[in-house]
Amino acid sequence: MNPLIETKDLEFNKILTYPDMKIFPNQTSFITGKSGSGKSTLFKLFNKTLNPSRGKVFYNNNDIAELNTLELRKEILLVGQSVFLFDKNIRDNFSEYYTYLDKKTPNDDLIKKYLGICCADFSLDKDCISMSGGERHRVYLAICISLLPKVLLIDEPTAALDTLNSIKLIENLLNFSKENFLTMLIISHDQALTETFSQQTIKIGE
Repeated sequence: MNPLIETKDLEFNKILTYPDMKIFPNQTSFITGKSGSGKSTLFKLFNKTLNPSRGKVFYNNNDIAELNTLELRKEILLVGQSVFLFDKNIRDNFSEYYTYLDKKTPNDDLIKKYLGICCADFSLDKDCISMSGGERHRVYLAICISLLPKVLLIDEPTAALDTLNSIKLIENLLNFSKENFLTMLIISHDQALTETFSQQTIKIGE
């Protein structure tokens, strides 16, 4: 099987260097490493938010430097630590993103299903501006999984959750990814979660 994402000699700003890595289709990989080791930067290199100062990232055997950025980001979605939601309710946020992508917005039952997967069981009329950072992160994650990308990059999805809900969220995401042939990469500082759920662990900065 060929890797879906592969890196070679990757470096950013001559400060952050990365091991060569291979991410295979339909696999869940956890990215670990100390703060400042470049984990979040790596995700931004994967979807061309940033460009490497050296080395290459390949997606489906293609150098991503040669791929259309907007088309790439439809297939590789990034859920960073800071996410953007409109100052509207949850339902309208789904609608805004789907309208932008020229897609039909899911009905309320489907939206609730995606929210439930992401441990975000809120009323669809809830105003997103009133939410905590962790709540906003999970609502945005729900929007992203609903779009069924090929690859989902998730930065610290359990940071604002207790242990039980952290386990529930990762279990839900793993089940969803298996059902929908989704490749997931998750940045996590939680060693127990990583050891329990990771199919591949990539250590950065060691």
